[in-house]
Amino acid sequence: MFNEKRTGDVMAQQLVDWGVDHIYGMPGDSINELIDDLRKRQEDISFIQVRHEEVGALAAASYAKLTGKLGVCLSIAGPGAVHLMNGLYDAKADKAPVLALVGQVHSDEVGTEAFQEINLERMFDDVAVFNKRAETEAQLPDLLDQAIREAYAHSGVSVLIVPDDLFDKKQKGDVRLTSRGYYKPDMVPKTVHMMEAKELIDQAEKPLILAGKGTMDSRDELINFAEAIKAPIVLSLLAKGIIPDNHPYCLGQHGQIGTKPAYHAVKETDLLILIGTQFPYRDFLPDHVKAIQVDYRPENLGKYYPIELGLAGNAKETLTALTELINPVEERAYLNDYQEKMNNWRVAVQEEKRSTEDPLHAPQVMYELEKHMQPGAVISGDVGNVTVWLTRFLPLVDQKFIISGWLATMGSGLPGAIAAQQAYPDKQVIGVAGDGGFTMVMHDFVTAVKYDLPIKMIILNNSKIGMIKYEQEQMGHVNYMTNLGDMDFAKFAEACGGEGYRIESYEELGPKMEQAFVSKKPVIIDVVIEDQAPLPGHIDYQSAVNFSKYIVKNFFETGTLDLPDMKKAIKRLT
Repeated sequence: MFNEKRTGDVMAQQLVDWGVDHIYGMPGDSINELIDDLRKRQEDISFIQVRHEEVGALAAASYAKLTGKLGVCLSIAGPGAVHLMNGLYDAKADKAPVLALVGQVHSDEVGTEAFQEINLERMFDDVAVFNKRAETEAQLPDLLDQAIREAYAHSGVSVLIVPDDLFDKKQKGDVRLTSRGYYKPDMVPKTVHMMEAKELIDQAEKPLILAGKGTMDSRDELINFAEAIKAPIVLSLLAKGIIPDNHPYCLGQHGQIGTKPAYHAVKETDLLILIGTQFPYRDFLPDHVKAIQVDYRPENLGKYYPIELGLAGNAKETLTALTELINPVEERAYLNDYQEKMNNWRVAVQEEKRSTEDPLHAPQVMYELEKHMQPGAVISGDVGNVTVWLTRFLPLVDQKFIISGWLATMGSGLPGAIAAQQAYPDKQVIGVAGDGGFTMVMHDFVTAVKYDLPIKMIILNNSKIGMIKYEQEQMGHVNYMTNLGDMDFAKFAEACGGEGYRIESYEELGPKMEQAFVSKKPVIIDVVIEDQAPLPGHIDYQSAVNFSKYIVKNFFETGTLDLPDMKKAIKRLT
């Protein structure tokens, strides 16, 4: 079938056969041979030309997180390959299957310190589950199949490095190809372990579920299990949206971004049930409490938290089997207590969101956004204070949520929105970023314009790196180098060929947001907000002490008394 075909053409067909329909990247001299083969297959594979390879890799990672399908990006050797690294590490950290096709200098120049040559194998060694450089064209078809299979099998990054001349060489004779396709197993824990889990659950008086992104395909099973044992559900950041935020069993997120009821419920539980999560913040988990962990990777069981029992299995199958096995509970005082506390928390949050005062604050923007968010929409969040505002103040019902989780890289909001619109062209896609995160990747708003992607990017613009400012204060330090220059992102949007709306007061918030969401074009909604500390749902004693240190130091150095949201801090401490 492939006799006497260019190797690049053979590989392009392989990508099509694997279900790849688009690739993010930039053309260049050490990848141009493959680019020409992709040009000839535009009907099968769309090439999304980004303005920076980091955005391409972040978009590929976002696509994989959203869909479970392979995200693909490419770059030239040297500088282009270096630019991929942040997005590839994001994919590694959040367990997303991504393939990076990376060009290299010509075969006869490898090892000679040629122009733009760097040791790519060494550079990608830590980030990749598969990292190979092809030395002959005959290897490439099999190497590509292997790379894709490894990315799926390990939910990670595969890097295939190819000297550009190999794409141009012909495949001689019949191409020997390994089989395509990845067959994902269903895993259920051993019966003896399931019986031990049943016993632990039966004995518990205050069981609590901490669910992560591993439950993404198990919404119904998770809810059925929680209802059967009458246990509240706390969600990790990456699990936001897996169950509705307004579900009666949901206590919201946990940790620095979390709710007060979630914090106290976790501290009070006598059985912590971790499902599909590697929650890393040990200080937010209870001490000396029995724990059950469900994870389809046995090596993850007990990795971050001392557990009583590990259940090696997929969330969907394991929860189904557990629910059938356990004795249903009619009522539990622990659940009822925290449902009441969560209802009170929601009322307090609504009061904060519905403020009509100027200057604007982020919760007011989230309330207005909630009015325009459609069923099934995709929300792409950036990292920083914006993470807190999104998780705490924007309730999701059936919408998808995406963010850079474990790596927590700023600048993920726009690439995530681009990828989401590519994945779901008929759905509403909303990106939400701070001005700090957005300016790291803002050049690729042009990409959204070029490809007519009608994303809506909301910029919470406080002219600061707000999260870092807050962290300095929390440590008791005086703020240093956290102020950014003011910028009108609405004018920038117009310069790119999109639409831009600048909002500077509460009076403008509703009408301009309405105009923006009516538009069919890529839009930036630049909302000027007052700086506001993203106070956690629960403030510990040491944080309060450090805030006091900051206030005193700041007063003596600047002569001004900065009281960042102290009324709210006192309210949350009580």
